[in-house]
Amino acid sequence: MEKCLFCKVVNKQIPAKIIYEDDIVVAFEDINPQAPVHILLIPKKHVETVLDLTEEDKDLAGYLFLAAGKIARDIEALNDGFRIVVNCKENAGQAVFHLHLHILGGRRMQWPPG
Repeated sequence: MEKCLFCKVVNKQIPAKIIYEDDIVVAFEDINPQAPVHILLIPKKHVETVLDLTEEDKDLAGYLFLAAGKIARDIEALNDGFRIVVNCKENAGQAVFHLHLHILGGRRMQWPPG
């Protein structure tokens, strides 16, 4: 998607502080962090929302969580715990329509989140 901000990160058209990258996903620091550690994890394949995942994306969906776990194990500030948030559509707070996981940590999280 040529106008998608996160596709531009994947394609190295805009800069991002990359934390992790492989053939399937890219993780980078959020430019507006909501916690001491706030990482966005995105698939390289453009999928707009959770609702747009298909049966053929089931391995991708699982891989996102495996990658989140790998990233969390590698970042010391997340060793005491972290939160994964996935927003779906505007009313849930999704601002960029490319599926992404927020990995938040480095402080005690509150519940309910909002």
